[in-house]
Amino acid sequence: MKPQFLLIGLGNVGVQYENTRHNAGFLAVDTAAKELQAGPWSDKPRFQSLIAETTIDGTPCFLVKPTTLMNRSGEAIRKLTDFYALNPIQDVLVCCDDIDLPLGTHRLRMSGGPGTHNGLKSIIECLGENFPRFRIGLGSQPTGMDLAAWVLSKMTSSEKKKLTPSLAYTITAMRKVREES
Repeated sequence: MKPQFLLIGLGNVGVQYENTRHNAGFLAVDTAAKELQAGPWSDKPRFQSLIAETTIDGTPCFLVKPTTLMNRSGEAIRKLTDFYALNPIQDVLVCCDDIDLPLGTHRLRMSGGPGTHNGLKSIIECLGENFPRFRIGLGSQPTGMDLAAWVLSKMTSSEKKKLTPSLAYTITAMRKVREES
């Protein structure tokens, strides 16, 4: 299938990163995959990604989890957009965590800077700032705790429950991006 849209979740692959705060983007695309009854996840080394195929409202779509690790996410996304001749402004939605938004909230923006997010920095280096992003709020780290250690630590069941509405909103965010293009 040739995708007309990419729903991309940012995160880190590997058992040690499962259910960590920094993998909120992976959780978003996992939630979308379940709701959309996407095909199985397939490792696509050519694109440095895990990909599941689906459609949304008749549009062929790839759900994507870059396997490059967070700080090099842009490399994988660039390979996909170049190969399939997709326009990041209208054919891509990136889902990621955001420590500047309160836990359980989310925000959809059509462009902008990376803030403190290294995955978004990588994408901006590869594609520029003009791509939609769906940010999932984690809240800020506890006082005195190292930011990297906190985002790479496991979420509590209470935190994961508070993320549920934002994760469920992922497909709505995708539809909004499609409507605006």
